[in-house]
Amino acid sequence: MARLLYRLGAGAHRHRLAVVLLWLLVLTGTGVGAVTLSGETSDSFSIPGQESTTALDKIEEQFGSSGGATARVVIAAPDGQTLTTPENAQTLGGLVGELGTLPGVSSASDPLSPQAPTVNAEQNTAYSTVTYSAGVGEVTEEQRTALLNAVDEAKSTGLTVEVTGEAVQAPPHVGGVTEVIGVVVALLILALTYGSLVTAGMNLLTASIGVGIGALGVTVATGFLDLQSTTPILATMLGLAVGIDYALFIINRYRQELRRGSDVGTAIGTAVGTAGSAVVTAGITVVIALAGLAVVGIPFLTQMGVAAAATIVVSVLIAITLVPAVLSYLGRRVLPRGQRNAPAGPADAHERGFHRGWIGGITRNRVAALLLSVVALGVIAVPAASMQTTLVQTPAENSTQARADQLIADGFGEGFNGPIVVLFEGSGSVQAATAASGSITGLDDVALVTPPVPNPGGTAAMLTVIPESGPTSEATVELVGALRAQLADVDGAEAFVTGATAVSVDVAVALDDALPVYLALVVGLALVLLILVFRSLLVPVVGVLGFLLTIGASLGATVAVFQWGWLAGAVNLDTTGPLISLTPILVIGILFGLAMDYQIFLVSRMHEAHHSGSSPRDAITTGFRQAAPVVVAAALIMFSVFAGFVPAGEPTIKSIAFALAIGILVDAFVVRMVLVPAALALLGERAWWLPAWLRWLPSLDVEGTALAPTSHDTPEVREEKVSVNAAS
Repeated sequence: MARLLYRLGAGAHRHRLAVVLLWLLVLTGTGVGAVTLSGETSDSFSIPGQESTTALDKIEEQFGSSGGATARVVIAAPDGQTLTTPENAQTLGGLVGELGTLPGVSSASDPLSPQAPTVNAEQNTAYSTVTYSAGVGEVTEEQRTALLNAVDEAKSTGLTVEVTGEAVQAPPHVGGVTEVIGVVVALLILALTYGSLVTAGMNLLTASIGVGIGALGVTVATGFLDLQSTTPILATMLGLAVGIDYALFIINRYRQELRRGSDVGTAIGTAVGTAGSAVVTAGITVVIALAGLAVVGIPFLTQMGVAAAATIVVSVLIAITLVPAVLSYLGRRVLPRGQRNAPAGPADAHERGFHRGWIGGITRNRVAALLLSVVALGVIAVPAASMQTTLVQTPAENSTQARADQLIADGFGEGFNGPIVVLFEGSGSVQAATAASGSITGLDDVALVTPPVPNPGGTAAMLTVIPESGPTSEATVELVGALRAQLADVDGAEAFVTGATAVSVDVAVALDDALPVYLALVVGLALVLLILVFRSLLVPVVGVLGFLLTIGASLGATVAVFQWGWLAGAVNLDTTGPLISLTPILVIGILFGLAMDYQIFLVSRMHEAHHSGSSPRDAITTGFRQAAPVVVAAALIMFSVFAGFVPAGEPTIKSIAFALAIGILVDAFVVRMVLVPAALALLGERAWWLPAWLRWLPSLDVEGTALAPTSHDTPEVREEKVSVNAAS
């Protein structure tokens, strides 16, 4: 692979104009496609074939379409008054009439209608259900704004009016102030690392082209696939982070080769052949981890993984083609002015003493460093044992959605924010539903059971169960299970439990069940990959155990902040509660790839030094001193990019970005820069031992040893290596 990538880098150097124009053409094409072919994204999560999803399809079949997206406008009377007084009733009727005429609205229910009243027993709180002709996630910004303006104007009447529901949920967005700050911080870190603003800008520019192509490609796909609204954001977030890092690794190696005295063409080829090999290996790891989400069997999760994986592929291709082409134009200007005309010397001649002192302290105190890091990460991971997940998003504090939910909870009970629907299908469905109502009322956490509603043909009936507790509470989750157990054997009909709350429970359970399987998959993949890379058994074991500690600490810290509320203000967290169900499995998939990036980039330099004849301890020191500066910069950049998505307030992205940011810090600065070198120093020569029965495995040669002639080579091999090195 090193020789192939060397030739690719040399080719990009020779044909730099064509390479640059080709990537600009691809960027322009995807931009045009995004403008002309893009479609709407979806905000709903469901898994085909599950009871709750199947029941929703049956309800539409038996009762007809229930319309599109809905909003619930909640109205409360002033203290001491009721909504049924002539003045308040007239005001309420006028509001309902206005809601029915808003753009895109197909109907708005009257809370005081005798046929279907939606007013509480005290008659001081009511709600109107506003139904749109557009589906969930398809309500336009203009339609959403018109509804919010109508609600604001209604407050001047003296009534308390708030609105909640899927129709008022704005789709997640990218490009807020905090995200921009994260990119600016990344630029500053690059400038400090390179000592050159031009090189830093070039690194960020090439990464931006890659993530732009990836994100625009995902946007084009929305015109042909029903993608989840968080998919483009995840692809952008991950693509930007790895795009910067992958270019950083190649540029850093290119600068090292220039300092050694290589000419521009040779330095480019060597950088792509060595660091590029590690980039490709690391990128393949991330891609496999993300695409591996497909084994879980959940369509929307598969789409997220594949979209993010496609963005990573683009980032890798950019790093090994566009980056060397642009480096060819910059030449020696990638170095600080004082180094451009300096005589050739060792690659680490400009190394800062901090990294030398750091690794010296770790290797001297290896037992203490190993134990301290393991205990510290274990303590941080403790909260993960109490992790709860849900798909029900908690609205931001003091938002109109949060106030509306609170009015419903105060006026009707917590359970009205998460009703459970039970469908009975069969010739005796009405009788079965009537008979089941009494037994359902006796279940724990049931506040109310509505009378059965039959369909026109009498072949199906629906009843609604209102829990006593809220939709994210453990009691409501247990109620869904209790209902299914209670209705498992109903005479004359088949029963299905559904509704938004039941869908959330089903998806959360499916994801929780898939988590151990997926974790075993990525751990097994890590072992195989690292054995191939390092041709060692114990180095991969140490790396994988470190990854498990990273996952535990990342999820533990996330639970402590987002579920327990510790330091919530530091991340602009409005409300606490269960994590979004997607968080654990996505964090495992993404962090796996990134952790293996750092393992490969750091330990491969140690392996390279050991392969060249250094003692195990000297190899650790040499490899660390050469790779640690760029790994530190890469980790800080990736942390900045992920952290930039935390304060924005998008609930689905917030916890995922926080978990990734913490995971990056933990993995880079504790696992890879403390635990791994301490463990390798403790193992000594045994760290690089490979059992005889595994020595048939191929070598990936991520260090590029095939490019350097050695005394052990035959004359033919030496001649081939020299010809490759002269190809530029």
